[in-house]
Amino acid sequence: MLCNDWHKLYTNTMQENSRYAVGIDVGTTTVRCLVAHIDGTSGTPTIVGVGSAPNTGMRKGTVVNLSGPAQAIDDALGEAERMSGYQVNEATLSINGTHILSTHADGMIAVGGSDHAINYEDLSRIEEVATIGKVPANREILDVVPHAYKLDGQDNIKDPLGMTGTRLEVDAHVVSALVPHLTNLQKSAEAAKVTPHSIVVAGIAAARAVLSEQQLENGVALIDIGGATTNLAIYEEGDLQYSAVLPFGGINITNDLAIGLKTDPEIAEKVKIEHASALTRKENSGISLKQDDEIYTFETNDIDEIVEARLEEIFEAIQAELKKAGRAGKLPGGVVLTGGTAQLKDIAEYAKKSLGLAARVGKTSGYGGVADDITGPQFATAVGLMLIDVDSAHLPSGPKKKPASSLAGAGGFVSKFLDRFKA
Repeated sequence: MLCNDWHKLYTNTMQENSRYAVGIDVGTTTVRCLVAHIDGTSGTPTIVGVGSAPNTGMRKGTVVNLSGPAQAIDDALGEAERMSGYQVNEATLSINGTHILSTHADGMIAVGGSDHAINYEDLSRIEEVATIGKVPANREILDVVPHAYKLDGQDNIKDPLGMTGTRLEVDAHVVSALVPHLTNLQKSAEAAKVTPHSIVVAGIAAARAVLSEQQLENGVALIDIGGATTNLAIYEEGDLQYSAVLPFGGINITNDLAIGLKTDPEIAEKVKIEHASALTRKENSGISLKQDDEIYTFETNDIDEIVEARLEEIFEAIQAELKKAGRAGKLPGGVVLTGGTAQLKDIAEYAKKSLGLAARVGKTSGYGGVADDITGPQFATAVGLMLIDVDSAHLPSGPKKKPASSLAGAGGFVSKFLDRFKA
């Protein structure tokens, strides 16, 4: 037997005897991919492959050129596959963009006689009834998050499964996306030979990786500041209460620095990463950096003034969304920052002062394995997607029931939607 044949046999046997979970964060500037082995006994994921690649062909979170994201997904996944030894065909992907909409829905169904026990089919049916007519025809439902059920007049039921009754009502939160943007993301993934298990809003995925059950219960906001967008996800009483996507992020800071400092975007990016601060420094000083054998010098006062102006705009927009959701200054768990821009020095302190809430930079958890930078805020969405992929592997067969935390992204609706493209 040839060496290649042995390798194929070994790889196929390994994949048959083990399970894996994959998260692919399709960001505007960068695609990040994680592959994790799932322990057959405990179900705990261990990260065994990491990959990242620069992305082109996207604008403010949406695909504008199919080949760019397809190539970036292929490159990032290829790197993770080589590290892990797995050949990946399916994954959970992120979706982004201001087209993502957060709405309220409610509904009621009759479920049978007084001795009828609520089952998964009832839960699936009431979700469908609650969302009919609530979402425009050009939108696809990504997630339905039940806040509370009512069964024969009994209020505030979190999970009615197995309870008996005749009339079931639900109060829910619905997250939807424009069909063309969802379709284009699907096509980019399929061009890279990846079939999505599910597609999850980036901010909701990041929350899965960094928020504790206690924070979800008490009330907390996840702020994911990426390259070109900022995701906001507000949780209370264990459930997603509100979500929004704002059309600016780290690229805006870089571009402002390039214009204000009269330098190239590549130099501005290095200035941002190495020398920028979210808080204005008391004393001015000169900084220098080397690029292509040239030395560039700038003043910290100039850098601080530019960064502060853009952060002020971003956090004013975040505060406006918190007010819209009725949670401004009212979240005991404060805010948790993720995304590449959350690496900016002193950004947690800036958020605390700007929003009047406790603030910290999120660290990922919920998995085994050690890999460089995986605990950092820039990998929060990829880690969350991988964990959601693990969650979906443990869902019961039949109509899908989301975990109690309601962080597990897209379910049957997206699966049905994606099936239309597989024919």
